[in-house]
Amino acid sequence: MIERITPPGIPVPTFPYSPAVRAGDFIYVSGQVAVDLVTNKLSLGDIRHETKVILDNIKRILEGCGATKADVVKCNVYLTEATDFAGMNEVYAQFFGNDKPARTTVVVKFANTEICCEIDCIAYSPKR
Repeated sequence: MIERITPPGIPVPTFPYSPAVRAGDFIYVSGQVAVDLVTNKLSLGDIRHETKVILDNIKRILEGCGATKADVVKCNVYLTEATDFAGMNEVYAQFFGNDKPARTTVVVKFANTEICCEIDCIAYSPKR
């Protein structure tokens, strides 16, 4: 069974995608950029700020799907600058602590040149 999920408190996307999709015991969280959940506008800043906002939003999406950050098995991180890796990695390591998922990090060019980071993830969370 496939469920397309927009958890409460998460802005409804303006583009054609679901914030999360549950397929069986897996939850796929769409790529997130730094969006302030109160204003539904970009919350731009340095890489540490954007990474924290993104990971906090991912945490809220996961919780809205009945999962936690400890259930994350894989993340993809997209950066516009390779020099931002250390700052992103610092916040990322604090966020996940001992529950480190597999990860891929690549440098990309975004259509919106103001954004410096995007993160998506896959979580394993059997329905209870």
